[in-house]
Amino acid sequence: MTSLPLLLTLLLVTFTTASTYDYIVVGGGTAGVALSTRLSQYLPKSSILLIEAGQDGASELGILIPGRKGTTLGTKLDWNFTTVPQEHLGNRVIGANRGKVLGGSSAINLLCWDRAAVSEYQAWEDVGNPGWGWKGMQAAMARAENYTTGPPGSGTKGPVRAVVNRHIPAHQERWVPAAEALGFKENKDSLRGVPIGVSTQPSSIDADGWTRSYSASAYLPLKGGNLDVLTGVEVVRVELEKRGGKERAVGVVLGNGTVVGARREVVLSAGAFQTPVLLELSGIGRAEVLKGAGIEQRIELAGVGEGLQDHIRVQTSYQLREDFTSFDILRYNATFAAEELAKWQAGVPSTYDYTGSGFVFANWKQVVGDDSALVGLAKKAVGKSKDVGHKKKLEQLKDAQVPQVEVIFSDGYTGVKGYPAVGSALHGKGFFTLIAGLMHPLSSGSVHVDPTNPLGKPLIDPKYLDNEYDVQAMVELAKFGRRLALSEPLKSTWTSEYEPGLDKVQTDAEWREYVLNTTLSIFHPTGTASMLPKKNGGVVDSELRVYGTANLRVVDASVIPVQISAHIQTAVYGIAEKAAEIIASANH
Repeated sequence: MTSLPLLLTLLLVTFTTASTYDYIVVGGGTAGVALSTRLSQYLPKSSILLIEAGQDGASELGILIPGRKGTTLGTKLDWNFTTVPQEHLGNRVIGANRGKVLGGSSAINLLCWDRAAVSEYQAWEDVGNPGWGWKGMQAAMARAENYTTGPPGSGTKGPVRAVVNRHIPAHQERWVPAAEALGFKENKDSLRGVPIGVSTQPSSIDADGWTRSYSASAYLPLKGGNLDVLTGVEVVRVELEKRGGKERAVGVVLGNGTVVGARREVVLSAGAFQTPVLLELSGIGRAEVLKGAGIEQRIELAGVGEGLQDHIRVQTSYQLREDFTSFDILRYNATFAAEELAKWQAGVPSTYDYTGSGFVFANWKQVVGDDSALVGLAKKAVGKSKDVGHKKKLEQLKDAQVPQVEVIFSDGYTGVKGYPAVGSALHGKGFFTLIAGLMHPLSSGSVHVDPTNPLGKPLIDPKYLDNEYDVQAMVELAKFGRRLALSEPLKSTWTSEYEPGLDKVQTDAEWREYVLNTTLSIFHPTGTASMLPKKNGGVVDSELRVYGTANLRVVDASVIPVQISAHIQTAVYGIAEKAAEIIASANH
């Protein structure tokens, strides 16, 4: 039997002899792999080229082993982007990790598999995108999904596997009752558009071998022979020609200057950071941005690179009692780690199976009771802004079914302070962390080409915490994380709060300082090439076609017009599935 890594290697091409394809997809990430595979199935007589800057990572244990989630961040499999110094975070530079590998960020993410509320997807349709509401997106996301032992209504025929983790630490078993003690109800069917409550969520894991299920491993084995996959190659711009009053994409230029022609369409699936930069490098964007980088403008499109949205997080962590074993043991006990790795390789249950599966999704009334102060700050932050996404967020504050808050039970230490150093009194101790995320921040950032180095890394400015609503929301989130930890029976599992420390942070002023010093990204960038009417800052129409072009589309998280309260990979798969149908139906 051919192993999965070898199978994927056999499916790739390392160079192309063809000079022209019918379709070129730029970016072999979560969306690009799914889209190109579906196009190869739906359009069997068409030739398709998928171009990915990274390499095939099918044999990388850091990708395959669920419990090694996070270990690939900052490696060769990561673009290693960072933000510009963030003024409202004490000028800290924040990591902005994205996958530079076949499969993109689905290969290096933390495997969370969830969905937002019905009305959040419906908002996409409401802002001017027919067919992109809950009904259309739910069907598309289900086509991507194969949820092992999921509740009725789950996708069961899609390529991406999902399952509730078989490794639940003993102390995590107290998570649900601890949240219930605070009034939350257990939600065993959160993927049907009602995520509010406390739940044990699935992860993108293939239960047959207990490996990560990601776009490359899930979709590529299904591809037709008409799809070529080119890895280790960067695209520097799209070649455009003016025809009939519109720009037509006729090919792409590779980093070495080679031009590959496109007979029908070019699709950008490079992600929320790189897709807008590729548009700018191709002459599509705001005049002043392009002029500053010495790029000749072909289409004036002010929304390119604007509207960057991201989820942000703050952590509190707790030292476990000695009679509980934390995931941290894998970092300080080499013998135990080797034994657990051998178990995983033998296909038997192992600590390396672990992924974060304990979640709470909540609205503000559930977190603070009287949410009038926060709602007032949100209204002030939005003010007279014409941002339709922010206006939708204000509407959703009134909807009790839309989560504003996420808290993840993460076994092991995660935070800013750092795991105790070797030789310190706490080295070798176990911890758990509560990661609290703000689902609808009102800061709105940008990503643009660097005028000093246009082919270098993009200038990413999320403008984190640039308004008082976001600051106070993060303060309440951090306090809520502690309140969950103090709720029995979870409280009885730990002996001290390691970060920030019960004796160090108590007042609102202290919480505020803690938030400003420790807030980080959850790595869910969206919205930088929004699917909106052009007058509202849109970059693509409801068929994902870039305004002013005849045949250039965008298919990735950058098109998301209104931020959702979910980890974005299920939505991105859904976008790719819908896009494949749109493109195929337009070109039969």
